[in-house]
Amino acid sequence: MKRVLLLGGSGFVGSHVCNKLASRPWRITLPTRYEVHARHLQHLPQVDVVRADVHDPAVLRSLVNGHDAVINLVAILHGDAAAFDKAHVELTKNLARACLDAGVPRLVHVSALGADGLAPDKAPSMYLRSKSQGEALLTKATAEGLQLTLLRPSVIFGDQDKFLNLFARLQKMFPVIPLAGAQARFQPVWVEDVAQAIVHCIETPRTAGQTYELCGPQVFTLRALVKLAGTLSGIRQGRGRPIVALPEALGRLQARLMAWLPGPPLMSVDNLDSMRVDNVAGGKLPGLQALGITPASLGAIGPTYLGSSESQDPCLALRSHQHST
Repeated sequence: MKRVLLLGGSGFVGSHVCNKLASRPWRITLPTRYEVHARHLQHLPQVDVVRADVHDPAVLRSLVNGHDAVINLVAILHGDAAAFDKAHVELTKNLARACLDAGVPRLVHVSALGADGLAPDKAPSMYLRSKSQGEALLTKATAEGLQLTLLRPSVIFGDQDKFLNLFARLQKMFPVIPLAGAQARFQPVWVEDVAQAIVHCIETPRTAGQTYELCGPQVFTLRALVKLAGTLSGIRQGRGRPIVALPEALGRLQARLMAWLPGPPLMSVDNLDSMRVDNVAGGKLPGLQALGITPASLGAIGPTYLGSSESQDPCLALRSHQHST
């Protein structure tokens, strides 16, 4: 049985990847800083949960050793420049070195739509710059033998997501939704399709050296996504709340105010900067279809989980979302 090291495996996407790999001939090592974050996966017989800090280079080298492949899902959406550098640049640099030193050349790395390892300085946000810098470092390591596959998903939706569920919960709390970046464009992709793509790539050697854009079949503005979240979750009998698009200056002020709230911010100025780039497929790189996957539509999947959020306490849910590694 082959062994795979899954970084970020206890999070939203990682949990789906874990479940798919556990039904196949893979033994999965899942490191996490806090074992409680992975308790929903500990029942899987092929998953070994290990308490570890993957940001420690020595620990990371030890973890990589003895595996046949590595999947990296570690990412953050909020933070300062140092936090983005730690998660997306330093970790990827240390991971590439650890893989090469341990003779574990196969790596599937999940980046982000809008990242560009060839021009990292042109990205409009700290998030996208750091993602691009991480890609550049990994691509450089391919000259030393790293067998790398890059995956760039658009915003990911599905049960327990922190995107559409958040918009639905906000509409339960507020009579009107002031919205920054209302015209930003996204091409949402289902978490199951992303997980299937990751598994396909780790099992298919010919995907090494390739970059794939993972997107769904439909393009939405942010305004349309917020409206859809309200409709599918039954807010005001499916009409949703009125949405007021904010001009850029007010939107940035709103983001700064949100950053002062306790817990992870709901929106940050850096998020708005990221939305200056359309989060849609560029058309020059292969997508899910090239991996044999027909992408599911948000319209088909959304109703299967958004309605269930009615039973959740929106005040608690808004502050509960966190990133696990």
